[in-house]
Amino acid sequence: MKEGEIKTSVEFLTAEAAVSRIPDKSRMMVGGFGRTGTPEHLLQAVIDNTEIDGLTIISNNINETSNLHHLFMQGRIRKAIGSYYTTSKEVVKAYREGHMDIELIPQGTLSEALRLGGSGIPAFYTPTSAGTELAKDKESRVFNGREYVLEKSLTAEIALIKAHKADKAGNLIYRKSARNFNPLMAMAADLTIVEVEEIVELGELDPEEIITPFIFVDIVVERGKDND
Repeated sequence: MKEGEIKTSVEFLTAEAAVSRIPDKSRMMVGGFGRTGTPEHLLQAVIDNTEIDGLTIISNNINETSNLHHLFMQGRIRKAIGSYYTTSKEVVKAYREGHMDIELIPQGTLSEALRLGGSGIPAFYTPTSAGTELAKDKESRVFNGREYVLEKSLTAEIALIKAHKADKAGNLIYRKSARNFNPLMAMAADLTIVEVEEIVELGELDPEEIITPFIFVDIVVERGKDND
């Protein structure tokens, strides 16, 4: 290695090459809130270049204007885990007719489940959802006179996330609210594939702005560019 270089196992690939690593019937996290911070380029590559099916998707929602919704419309998602899915009438219909399973998790609980999943903690207690239908059949305990529900942390084989920029080591920065669930998902998956707007040289990113260090990143795809 040359002086100043950083040893990293991060790969820089095209979207097509990156999504070819996704196994069939994967448990896959997809970043974003609505379309903000959603890896649309990677999702389009999944639609166009793979035949993977039977996916379990962990996402905040499936927005009608997102490529994640197009993937759903192809019948390739068997289960969705997230906060709300009423933004799509088709998703609601599929659930009611038994074509797809949905597991609802309160939004703050979703964030914490991702964070703890990436930290190696398997479960946690939270007062959110106590006494509601969402807590049905879940273990609960009373601490200091208040009921808490046991929630399992979330992990996955794959995470598709979006960041603003990556450097050539794989460190990531995000743009404003597009950050949302993306850094948490990067930590909680076995294989993290990142879509970025730009790849820059080492030293160009302010260390104080780096949110996701390269240790959590496996593959970087520069949007719309061939990096093979």
